[in-house]
Amino acid sequence: MIVKDVINYLEELAPLNYAEDFDNVGLLVGDKQSKVTGVLVTLDTLEAIVDEAIEKNCNLIVSFHPIIFKGLKKLTGKSYVERTVLKAIKNDIAIYAIHTALDNALKGVNDIICNTLGVINKKILIPQKGTIKKLTTYVPSKNAESLRIELFKAGAGNIGNYDNCSFNTEGKGTYRGNESSNPKVGKKGELHEEPETQISVTFNKHVESRLLNTLFEHHPYEEVAFEVTTLDNFNQNIGIGMVGELENSQKTETFLQFVKEKMNVSCIRHSNLIKDTVSKIAVLGGSGSFAISAAKAAGADVLITSDLKYHDFFSAENDIILADIGHYESEQFTKSFLVDYLSKKITNFAVVLSTTNTNPVKYL
Repeated sequence: MIVKDVINYLEELAPLNYAEDFDNVGLLVGDKQSKVTGVLVTLDTLEAIVDEAIEKNCNLIVSFHPIIFKGLKKLTGKSYVERTVLKAIKNDIAIYAIHTALDNALKGVNDIICNTLGVINKKILIPQKGTIKKLTTYVPSKNAESLRIELFKAGAGNIGNYDNCSFNTEGKGTYRGNESSNPKVGKKGELHEEPETQISVTFNKHVESRLLNTLFEHHPYEEVAFEVTTLDNFNQNIGIGMVGELENSQKTETFLQFVKEKMNVSCIRHSNLIKDTVSKIAVLGGSGSFAISAAKAAGADVLITSDLKYHDFFSAENDIILADIGHYESEQFTKSFLVDYLSKKITNFAVVLSTTNTNPVKYL
Protein backbone atom coordinates (compact mmCIF):
# COMPACT_ATOMS: atom_id res chain seq x y z
CA MET A 1 0.00 0.00 0.00
CA ILE A 2 1.23 3.50 -0.85
CA VAL A 3 0.56 6.88 0.75
CA LYS A 4 -2.05 7.71 -1.89
CA ASP A 5 -4.12 4.67 -0.87
CA VAL A 6 -4.30 5.88 2.73
CA ILE A 7 -5.18 9.37 1.52
CA ASN A 8 -8.04 7.93 -0.54
CA TYR A 9 -9.51 6.32 2.59
CA LEU A 10 -9.20 9.58 4.54
CA GLU A 11 -10.85 11.57 1.79
CA GLU A 12 -13.75 9.13 1.62
CA LEU A 13 -14.41 10.16 5.21
CA ALA A 14 -13.62 13.86 4.82
CA PRO A 15 -13.28 15.14 1.24
CA LEU A 16 -10.88 18.09 1.07
CA ASN A 17 -13.40 20.00 -1.07
CA TYR A 18 -15.24 20.90 2.13
CA ALA A 19 -12.29 22.25 4.12
CA GLU A 20 -12.41 25.95 4.91
CA ASP A 21 -10.76 28.28 2.39
CA PHE A 22 -8.23 29.55 4.94
CA ASP A 23 -7.02 26.06 5.78
CA ASN A 24 -4.04 24.05 4.53
CA VAL A 25 -5.10 20.42 4.29
CA GLY A 26 -3.93 17.36 2.41
CA LEU A 27 -0.44 15.97 1.89
CA LEU A 28 1.94 18.63 3.22
CA VAL A 29 5.20 16.69 3.13
CA GLY A 30 6.20 13.58 1.19
CA ASP A 31 5.49 11.58 -1.94
CA LYS A 32 2.06 10.05 -2.63
CA GLN A 33 3.72 7.10 -4.33
CA SER A 34 5.87 6.09 -1.33
CA LYS A 35 5.21 2.65 0.13
CA VAL A 36 3.76 2.88 3.64
CA THR A 37 5.46 1.07 6.53
CA GLY A 38 3.11 2.38 9.21
CA VAL A 39 0.78 5.27 10.04
CA LEU A 40 1.05 7.40 13.18
CA VAL A 41 -2.08 9.41 14.02
CA THR A 42 -1.77 12.61 16.04
CA LEU A 43 -3.59 15.84 16.81
CA ASP A 44 -0.53 17.99 16.08
CA THR A 45 2.73 17.34 14.23
CA LEU A 46 5.77 18.44 16.22
CA GLU A 47 9.40 17.33 16.35
CA ALA A 48 8.51 14.91 19.13
CA ILE A 49 5.83 13.36 16.91
CA VAL A 50 8.34 12.84 14.09
CA ASP A 51 10.66 11.18 16.63
CA GLU A 52 7.80 8.91 17.71
CA ALA A 53 7.09 8.04 14.07
CA ILE A 54 10.75 7.09 13.56
CA GLU A 55 10.74 4.97 16.71
CA LYS A 56 7.56 3.15 15.68
CA ASN A 57 8.60 2.67 12.04
CA CYS A 58 5.79 4.84 10.71
CA ASN A 59 6.63 6.79 7.57
CA LEU A 60 3.23 8.50 7.32
CA ILE A 61 1.90 10.90 9.95
CA VAL A 62 -1.82 11.63 9.80
CA SER A 63 -2.30 14.84 11.73
CA PHE A 64 -5.48 16.69 12.55
CA HIS A 65 -3.82 20.13 12.57
CA PRO A 66 -1.53 21.17 9.70
CA ILE A 67 2.09 21.85 10.70
CA ILE A 68 2.40 24.15 7.67
CA PHE A 69 -0.34 26.74 7.88
CA LYS A 70 1.20 29.80 6.27
CA GLY A 71 3.69 29.82 3.43
CA LEU A 72 7.26 28.85 4.26
CA LYS A 73 9.86 31.01 2.53
CA LYS A 74 12.85 29.34 4.17
CA LEU A 75 13.71 26.00 5.75
CA THR A 76 16.56 26.85 8.12
CA GLY A 77 15.31 25.25 11.32
CA LYS A 78 14.69 28.64 12.93
CA SER A 79 11.12 27.83 14.07
CA TYR A 80 9.42 24.71 15.42
CA VAL A 81 7.55 24.45 12.12
CA GLU A 82 10.74 24.49 10.05
CA ARG A 83 12.49 22.04 12.38
CA THR A 84 9.57 19.61 12.21
CA VAL A 85 9.35 19.75 8.43
CA LEU A 86 13.12 19.35 8.02
CA LYS A 87 13.19 16.32 10.33
CA ALA A 88 10.30 14.71 8.44
CA ILE A 89 11.98 15.27 5.08
CA LYS A 90 15.36 13.96 6.30
CA ASN A 91 13.68 10.77 7.53
CA ASP A 92 11.39 10.26 4.50
CA ILE A 93 8.25 10.73 6.57
CA ALA A 94 5.11 12.03 4.89
CA ILE A 95 2.69 14.34 6.72
CA TYR A 96 -1.02 14.55 5.90
CA ALA A 97 -3.38 17.05 7.59
CA ILE A 98 -7.17 16.63 7.64
CA HIS A 99 -8.25 19.58 9.88
CA THR A 100 -11.39 21.47 8.73
CA ALA A 101 -12.26 18.80 6.16
CA LEU A 102 -13.02 16.60 9.18
CA ASP A 103 -14.58 19.54 11.05
CA ASN A 104 -17.13 19.83 8.24
CA ALA A 105 -17.75 16.10 7.81
CA LEU A 106 -21.02 14.62 9.05
CA LYS A 107 -19.14 11.87 10.91
CA GLY A 108 -16.34 14.14 12.06
CA VAL A 109 -15.06 16.19 14.98
CA ASN A 110 -18.38 17.51 16.21
CA ASP A 111 -20.15 14.19 15.84
CA ILE A 112 -17.44 12.72 18.08
CA ILE A 113 -18.15 15.34 20.76
CA CYS A 114 -21.90 14.72 20.52
CA ASN A 115 -21.45 10.98 20.85
CA THR A 116 -19.13 11.45 23.84
CA LEU A 117 -21.76 13.58 25.58
CA GLY A 118 -24.76 11.47 24.59
CA VAL A 119 -26.31 14.13 22.37
CA ILE A 120 -29.04 12.73 20.09
CA ASN A 121 -31.15 14.02 17.18
CA LYS A 122 -28.03 15.70 15.82
CA LYS A 123 -27.84 18.02 12.85
CA ILE A 124 -25.25 20.37 11.36
CA LEU A 125 -25.14 23.72 13.16
CA ILE A 126 -23.75 25.80 10.26
CA PRO A 127 -24.41 23.97 6.97
CA GLN A 128 -22.20 24.83 4.00
CA LYS A 129 -23.54 26.61 0.93
CA GLY A 130 -22.31 26.13 -2.60
CA THR A 131 -21.49 22.46 -2.15
CA ILE A 132 -24.56 21.00 -3.87
CA LYS A 133 -24.57 20.91 -7.66
CA LYS A 134 -27.04 19.83 -10.30
CA LEU A 135 -26.34 17.96 -13.52
CA THR A 136 -28.83 18.16 -16.36
CA THR A 137 -28.33 16.08 -19.49
CA TYR A 138 -30.35 14.90 -22.49
CA VAL A 139 -30.25 11.30 -23.63
CA PRO A 140 -32.24 9.10 -26.06
CA SER A 141 -35.20 7.83 -24.08
CA LYS A 142 -34.22 4.21 -24.73
CA ASN A 143 -30.89 4.85 -22.94
CA ALA A 144 -32.25 6.92 -20.03
CA GLU A 145 -32.62 4.14 -17.49
CA SER A 146 -29.14 2.69 -18.00
CA LEU A 147 -27.52 6.14 -17.84
CA ARG A 148 -29.41 7.03 -14.65
CA ILE A 149 -28.18 3.84 -13.00
CA GLU A 150 -24.57 4.68 -13.84
CA LEU A 151 -24.94 8.26 -12.58
CA PHE A 152 -26.37 6.96 -9.31
CA LYS A 153 -23.42 4.57 -8.95
CA ALA A 154 -21.05 7.51 -9.43
CA GLY A 155 -22.59 9.38 -6.49
CA ALA A 156 -25.46 11.40 -7.94
CA GLY A 157 -29.00 11.51 -6.65
CA ASN A 158 -28.47 11.45 -2.88
CA ILE A 159 -30.73 13.81 -0.92
CA GLY A 160 -30.78 13.42 2.87
CA ASN A 161 -32.01 9.93 3.70
CA TYR A 162 -32.90 9.17 0.07
CA ASP A 163 -30.87 7.94 -2.90
CA ASN A 164 -31.52 7.33 -6.62
CA CYS A 165 -33.23 10.73 -6.76
CA SER A 166 -33.76 12.29 -10.20
CA PHE A 167 -36.26 14.29 -12.22
CA ASN A 168 -37.03 13.25 -15.80
CA THR A 169 -38.85 15.05 -18.59
CA GLU A 170 -39.73 13.53 -21.95
CA GLY A 171 -39.27 15.61 -25.08
CA LYS A 172 -37.85 15.75 -28.57
CA GLY A 173 -34.25 16.56 -29.36
CA THR A 174 -33.01 17.82 -32.72
CA TYR A 175 -29.53 18.09 -34.20
CA ARG A 176 -27.59 18.06 -37.45
CA GLY A 177 -23.95 17.04 -37.63
CA ASN A 178 -21.44 18.73 -39.94
CA GLU A 179 -18.97 16.97 -42.22
CA SER A 180 -16.56 16.34 -39.33
CA SER A 181 -19.22 14.70 -37.16
CA ASN A 182 -19.69 11.00 -36.56
CA PRO A 183 -23.19 10.71 -35.09
CA LYS A 184 -24.05 7.50 -33.26
CA VAL A 185 -27.72 8.14 -34.04
CA GLY A 186 -28.77 9.69 -37.36
CA LYS A 187 -26.60 10.70 -40.32
CA LYS A 188 -24.16 13.56 -40.78
CA GLY A 189 -25.54 16.49 -42.71
CA GLU A 190 -29.16 15.49 -42.04
CA LEU A 191 -31.48 17.04 -39.47
CA HIS A 192 -32.37 14.35 -36.96
CA GLU A 193 -35.19 14.22 -34.40
CA GLU A 194 -34.87 11.87 -31.45
CA PRO A 195 -37.22 11.13 -28.52
CA GLU A 196 -35.10 12.20 -25.55
CA THR A 197 -35.29 12.27 -21.76
CA GLN A 198 -33.98 15.22 -19.82
CA ILE A 199 -32.38 13.85 -16.65
CA SER A 200 -31.63 16.14 -13.70
CA VAL A 201 -29.72 14.91 -10.64
CA THR A 202 -28.10 16.69 -7.71
CA PHE A 203 -24.71 15.74 -6.31
CA ASN A 204 -22.07 16.85 -3.80
CA LYS A 205 -19.30 18.81 -5.45
CA HIS A 206 -16.49 16.41 -4.54
CA VAL A 207 -17.89 13.77 -6.94
CA GLU A 208 -18.15 16.11 -9.95
CA SER A 209 -15.11 14.79 -11.82
CA ARG A 210 -16.16 11.16 -11.32
CA LEU A 211 -19.73 11.96 -12.33
CA LEU A 212 -18.76 13.71 -15.57
CA ASN A 213 -16.39 10.90 -16.50
CA THR A 214 -19.27 8.48 -16.01
CA LEU A 215 -21.58 10.65 -18.11
CA PHE A 216 -19.15 10.78 -21.03
CA GLU A 217 -18.40 7.06 -20.81
CA HIS A 218 -22.00 5.87 -20.81
CA HIS A 219 -23.83 8.51 -22.86
CA PRO A 220 -24.47 7.20 -26.40
CA TYR A 221 -23.97 10.50 -28.26
CA GLU A 222 -20.70 11.64 -29.81
CA GLU A 223 -21.26 15.14 -28.35
CA VAL A 224 -22.90 15.10 -24.92
CA ALA A 225 -25.20 18.01 -24.10
CA PHE A 226 -25.10 18.73 -20.37
CA GLU A 227 -25.25 21.54 -17.84
CA VAL A 228 -23.71 21.75 -14.36
CA THR A 229 -25.00 24.42 -11.98
CA THR A 230 -24.13 25.24 -8.37
CA LEU A 231 -27.13 25.54 -6.05
CA ASP A 232 -27.56 28.01 -3.21
CA ASN A 233 -29.14 25.30 -1.03
CA PHE A 234 -27.50 24.64 2.33
CA ASN A 235 -26.01 21.15 2.56
CA GLN A 236 -27.64 19.41 5.51
CA ASN A 237 -24.85 16.80 5.66
CA ILE A 238 -21.81 19.07 5.37
CA GLY A 239 -20.88 21.95 7.64
CA ILE A 240 -19.33 22.94 10.91
CA GLY A 241 -20.65 22.44 14.42
CA MET A 242 -23.60 20.33 15.54
CA VAL A 243 -26.71 20.82 17.57
CA GLY A 244 -28.84 18.18 19.25
CA GLU A 245 -30.60 17.17 22.42
CA LEU A 246 -29.89 15.35 25.65
CA GLU A 247 -32.07 12.31 26.23
CA ASN A 248 -33.22 13.99 29.45
CA SER A 249 -32.86 17.56 30.61
CA GLN A 250 -30.14 18.06 33.21
CA LYS A 251 -29.44 20.67 35.81
CA THR A 252 -26.94 23.06 34.32
CA GLU A 253 -24.18 22.60 36.87
CA THR A 254 -24.64 18.82 36.78
CA PHE A 255 -24.29 18.84 33.02
CA LEU A 256 -21.14 20.98 33.08
CA GLN A 257 -19.59 18.61 35.62
CA PHE A 258 -20.54 15.76 33.29
CA VAL A 259 -18.81 17.58 30.40
CA LYS A 260 -15.66 18.00 32.53
CA GLU A 261 -15.61 14.29 33.25
CA LYS A 262 -16.43 13.00 29.76
CA MET A 263 -14.17 15.46 27.93
CA ASN A 264 -11.37 15.05 30.47
CA VAL A 265 -10.93 18.78 31.12
CA SER A 266 -9.41 20.51 34.13
CA CYS A 267 -11.76 23.48 34.06
CA ILE A 268 -14.55 25.06 32.04
CA ARG A 269 -14.68 28.81 31.45
CA HIS A 270 -18.33 29.76 31.09
CA SER A 271 -20.73 32.69 30.90
CA ASN A 272 -23.50 33.29 33.44
CA LEU A 273 -25.50 30.14 34.17
CA ILE A 274 -28.75 31.76 33.16
CA LYS A 275 -30.68 28.49 32.88
CA ASP A 276 -31.46 26.08 35.68
CA THR A 277 -31.60 23.14 33.26
CA VAL A 278 -30.28 22.43 29.79
CA SER A 279 -31.57 20.08 27.10
CA LYS A 280 -30.50 21.43 23.69
CA ILE A 281 -26.75 21.38 23.15
CA ALA A 282 -24.59 22.97 20.45
CA VAL A 283 -20.96 21.92 20.02
CA LEU A 284 -18.10 23.16 17.88
CA GLY A 285 -14.64 21.66 18.29
CA GLY A 286 -11.75 24.11 18.19
CA SER A 287 -12.21 27.89 18.00
CA GLY A 288 -15.93 28.55 17.96
CA SER A 289 -16.76 32.16 18.79
CA PHE A 290 -18.12 32.64 15.26
CA ALA A 291 -20.83 30.06 16.02
CA ILE A 292 -22.43 31.92 18.93
CA SER A 293 -25.13 33.53 16.77
CA ALA A 294 -25.89 30.24 15.02
CA ALA A 295 -26.19 28.41 18.35
CA LYS A 296 -28.61 31.06 19.60
CA ALA A 297 -30.66 30.85 16.40
CA ALA A 298 -30.83 27.05 16.79
CA GLY A 299 -32.31 27.51 20.28
CA ALA A 300 -29.39 25.85 22.07
CA ASP A 301 -29.22 26.20 25.84
CA VAL A 302 -25.44 25.89 25.82
CA LEU A 303 -22.61 26.09 23.27
CA ILE A 304 -19.58 23.92 24.03
CA THR A 305 -16.50 25.16 22.20
CA SER A 306 -13.09 26.76 22.87
CA ASP A 307 -10.84 29.81 22.45
CA LEU A 308 -13.48 32.30 23.57
CA LYS A 309 -12.13 35.78 24.29
CA TYR A 310 -13.21 38.07 27.10
CA HIS A 311 -15.70 40.00 24.99
CA ASP A 312 -17.12 36.84 23.44
CA PHE A 313 -18.71 35.98 26.76
CA PHE A 314 -20.73 39.21 26.63
CA SER A 315 -22.24 37.89 23.39
CA ALA A 316 -24.17 35.33 25.41
CA GLU A 317 -26.49 38.22 26.37
CA ASN A 318 -28.51 36.02 28.72
CA ASP A 319 -29.75 33.96 25.75
CA ILE A 320 -27.30 31.07 25.93
CA ILE A 321 -24.59 29.58 28.14
CA LEU A 322 -21.13 29.62 26.58
CA ALA A 323 -18.77 26.90 27.78
CA ASP A 324 -15.09 26.99 26.80
CA ILE A 325 -13.51 23.60 27.46
CA GLY A 326 -10.14 24.25 25.76
CA HIS A 327 -8.97 23.78 22.18
CA TYR A 328 -6.98 20.57 22.65
CA GLU A 329 -9.65 19.12 24.92
CA SER A 330 -12.43 19.70 22.39
CA GLU A 331 -10.52 17.83 19.66
CA GLN A 332 -8.55 15.25 21.66
CA PHE A 333 -10.69 12.23 20.75
CA THR A 334 -10.27 12.87 17.04
CA LYS A 335 -7.04 10.89 16.80
CA SER A 336 -8.57 7.78 18.41
CA PHE A 337 -11.47 8.07 15.99
CA LEU A 338 -9.10 8.21 13.02
CA VAL A 339 -7.11 5.22 14.27
CA ASP A 340 -10.30 3.17 14.57
CA TYR A 341 -11.45 4.27 11.13
CA LEU A 342 -8.17 3.53 9.37
CA SER A 343 -7.65 0.25 11.22
CA LYS A 344 -10.91 -1.05 9.75
CA LYS A 345 -9.77 -0.06 6.27
CA ILE A 346 -6.14 -1.21 6.52
CA THR A 347 -4.99 -4.56 7.84
CA ASN A 348 -1.55 -5.12 6.31
CA PHE A 349 0.42 -2.64 8.45
CA ALA A 350 0.11 -0.81 11.75
CA VAL A 351 -2.06 2.24 12.35
CA VAL A 352 -0.65 3.64 15.58
CA LEU A 353 -2.18 6.09 18.06
CA SER A 354 0.38 8.68 19.13
CA THR A 355 1.02 8.67 22.86
CA THR A 356 2.62 12.13 22.84
CA ASN A 357 0.51 14.83 24.48
CA THR A 358 0.86 17.84 22.20
CA ASN A 359 -1.31 20.21 24.24
CA PRO A 360 0.75 23.44 24.60
CA VAL A 361 -1.55 24.80 27.33
CA LYS A 362 -0.71 23.79 30.90
CA TYR A 363 -2.67 24.25 34.11
CA LEU A 364 -1.53 24.70 37.71
